Amino acid sequence: MSKIVIIGNGVSGITAARHIRKNSDDEILVISKETKYFYSRTALMYVYMGHMRFQDIQPYEPWFWEKNRIDLLEDQVEKIDTASRSLIMKSGSDVKYDKLILALGSKPNKFGWPGQDLKGVQGLYSKQDLDELEENSPSAKRMVIVGGGLIGVELAEMALSRGIEVTFLVRESKFWGNVLPDEEGKLISNHIKEHHVDLRFNTELKEIIDDGTGRAKGVITSTGEEIECQIVGLTAGVSPNVDFVKDSEIEVQRGVMVNEYLETNIPDIYAIGDCAQFNEPVNGRRPIEQVWYTGRIMGETLAQTICGNRKAYDPGPWFNSAKFFDIEYQTYGIVSAQRADDEDHYYWEHSDGKICLHIVWEKESLKFRGINVFGIRMRHHLFDQWLKEEASIKTVMENLKTANFDPEFFSSYEAKIVDGFNLKTGMNVELKKKNWWRNLLNA
Repeated sequence: MSKIVIIGNGVSGITAARHIRKNSDDEILVISKETKYFYSRTALMYVYMGHMRFQDIQPYEPWFWEKNRIDLLEDQVEKIDTASRSLIMKSGSDVKYDKLILALGSKPNKFGWPGQDLKGVQGLYSKQDLDELEENSPSAKRMVIVGGGLIGVELAEMALSRGIEVTFLVRESKFWGNVLPDEEGKLISNHIKEHHVDLRFNTELKEIIDDGTGRAKGVITSTGEEIECQIVGLTAGVSPNVDFVKDSEIEVQRGVMVNEYLETNIPDIYAIGDCAQFNEPVNGRRPIEQVWYTGRIMGETLAQTICGNRKAYDPGPWFNSAKFFDIEYQTYGIVSAQRADDEDHYYWEHSDGKICLHIVWEKESLKFRGINVFGIRMRHHLFDQWLKEEASIKTVMENLKTANFDPEFFSSYEAKIVDGFNLKTGMNVELKKKNWWRNLLNA
């Protein structure tokens, strides 16, 4: 029987622990310096906004861990000794392992801004960040958020729920400019402004001002403007949390380097989740994938290898989902901020400016490449299948009604979308009935 030690109790580490336990009697120890019990990081905002309690975002009761023989240790690993297969802990103790899984997660990016370590300057990535925000909020009148990503939007919504005014500094000319095409970027930018966020484009953080007691009292922007605030939210992306690993024999670049089996260069040491960086990106995806569902898949995949069924990581086609205040967002496949020369596209937007669809395909072959949707919910399994089968854009457009996951009483826009598509492309696509797929399966 082996002793398996997992550093990190996020979704990737805990998923690995659960699936290892399902398939083996190995000893399992999970080490975390953040919290004793696993919780949903994506739900931190709802705790702050009063919709949930912190215990409500913990999927498993305290008895779950003992029943499943998963030991938990609240401590911090300071050094990995690969030669002796031991971990040097902050508490001074040593922890031995037979197999080691690094599930270290991410940390907020800091770019050397003066004042970036002052009190009142924080991200939103951990339980400690939530606690710090609770401490900073009662006396705060304004928050300045730096960086135009999804966590920044969450932080803005949280601040507004407490009556804290928000200024948002975005270095691009539109929101999430390195991810969204111009059309979606403008739609979301307008939506954020409608929620009374002071959104500043082409503006970067230059300095955070000290009030003389070690606490932030404002910022100076790249335009030279001084903005008074009591909280500075750093949401300019994240980086793999791997600093202490760099002192070991484990290969590290931006993240911990792994092959398609999530194995590092050291036998019996693995990396999963936000901290893993693939030597060769899988299926053309990014070498570092820092989203919830890929962490879960990595945990499930590695558990198979640990338990004797060596399995390569295969997440399938890219997808993601999020919310921008009250607009739901989904993306399937690849819709780049800048279109490739061999691509064609179609963008449709509702007159209310809150619902849109943007679809991309190859010009010559008409092969469907990806879709962004805002304000319309789509069925993941259909787009996943179409991407895997390299379906044509005509197939996708013909079956938009089947792909729509909104309840029956929601408004339907497929006819208008297809009419606009036909007008733009001249393809003369005919929209099929919604139940065609169900009828086909039952045939």
